Amino acid sequence: MPWKETCAMKERLQLVSLFQTGSYTVAELAEEFRVSRKTAYKWLGRFAQEGPGGLEERSRAPHRHPNATPMLVVQAVLQAKAAHLTWGPAKLLPPSETDAELAAAWPATSTRGNILARHGLVTMRRRRRRIAPWSQPFQHADGPNAVWCADFKGWVRTADGSRCDPLTISDAFSRMLLCCQIVPKTDYPHVRTVFEQVFQEYGLPQVIRTDNGVPFASVGAGGLSPLAAWWVKLGIVPERIQTGHPEQNGRHERMHRTLKLETMCPPAATAQAQQQRCDAFRLSYNTQRPHQALGQIPPATQYAPSPRPYPQRVDDPQYPPFTAVRRVRSNGQIKWRGELVFVSEALVGELVGVTERQAHWLVSFGPIPLGRLRPHQKTLERLSQGPPT
Repeated sequence: MPWKETCAMKERLQLVSLFQTGSYTVAELAEEFRVSRKTAYKWLGRFAQEGPGGLEERSRAPHRHPNATPMLVVQAVLQAKAAHLTWGPAKLLPPSETDAELAAAWPATSTRGNILARHGLVTMRRRRRRIAPWSQPFQHADGPNAVWCADFKGWVRTADGSRCDPLTISDAFSRMLLCCQIVPKTDYPHVRTVFEQVFQEYGLPQVIRTDNGVPFASVGAGGLSPLAAWWVKLGIVPERIQTGHPEQNGRHERMHRTLKLETMCPPAATAQAQQQRCDAFRLSYNTQRPHQALGQIPPATQYAPSPRPYPQRVDDPQYPPFTAVRRVRSNGQIKWRGELVFVSEALVGELVGVTERQAHWLVSFGPIPLGRLRPHQKTLERLSQGPPT
């Protein structure tokens, strides 16, 4: 015979129905349904008070827990989240004006995350596959102004139809956001003006790391653009990440994600209002927002201006005495041994050096190699760009 299917709810309803007939005592029903008399009285009492709903199984979780987070602390965590909607649980620290008792009871990061999750304040993200880091050695950011990162945050259009292109510059060591400026055009003159203002305020870095887009790089020899050539003359080494690998500038890209969440979702009504959002974000990001990689302290506590001031006059690169110096003509060419050799239109008016090697001559702009000149050749043999140098 097949098994007779039943469930606890049906058994309890049947027990109550038989008791209501008046033909059975509680003891007889308890023996029939193989439960204790105490249990039978419990279900009969719940049915009398709540009806059929009282026969459903109830949670056995305790109503109180000795290790539960106090409600005062829970409310403080929720208030901190409400003040900073884009901050995760690791950054929700007690405010500086918090009393000592609340600060001492402040929960761990995992507990803060559980509190936010219970109140629907956590957005689950799809887990991404980990990508092996790029192995090319970049300049190590071992102190403030060792490496700056620069890029454009993807443009947005404000409610009045204005296009906004925010140019961002940050210090890789301290994560200090040095600039978040909307530029009218993403060309060399406008971008240089912004960099001049930043250099005058913070001094010069050793390296500036960018992608391969305009105006940071070009297809000319050495990948130099007029902007990068100006950096070289200031004693700054331009570093370029590999095409299609934004993770090589991951610190800056991560900042862009937070910038987008706090200032561009949705965009402001006007370009001026969008710039005001960027300025407010920069102040909060530098002085208030804790950074996990810095031990939960804001970037401004780890940054100091560069000891290299922005010079009033930018000189041409200096070359050793044994190097032949040529000035790039208006068509991007130099004259070498009676022949015109094309170098790069990005270096028009600049001085390049030609140094003799064993089987060729090396053409360079300051410390940046551009290509080789071999005997009986009238064109510059460009060096392989490959990984950034």
